[in-house]
Amino acid sequence: MATLTNNTTTWKQATTTNNTNTNALANLTAWADKQAPNRTLWFMVSLIAQGVLFLPVPAVLLFYFSAPIAVLAVTLSLFFANIIAGMGGAGIRTMLGIFAASVLVHILMVIAFII
Repeated sequence: MATLTNNTTTWKQATTTNNTNTNALANLTAWADKQAPNRTLWFMVSLIAQGVLFLPVPAVLLFYFSAPIAVLAVTLSLFFANIIAGMGGAGIRTMLGIFAASVLVHILMVIAFII
């Protein structure tokens, strides 16, 4: 077998483009993927934030600002969606997305009924 040789292989370097125009969604998903080891921490943060900051919102809006009962349904559905996502083994992007949606919805509800 005189035809076998032990040559080192040289791989062509991957060409990278100078993409300075990265969008916010790519940056956000990259950050969310980096948070994957901290999934349990984000689950606890979302539960604490929901329980302390968002669950009292319907009580205030219903009793002081005459909001409809749908505010309570929205708040409880978002709260239980966070619990189910965290305990059901959802990915970090899903957990952070539901948490961010919950924050946004509650801010919009407060703005809509108070202001």
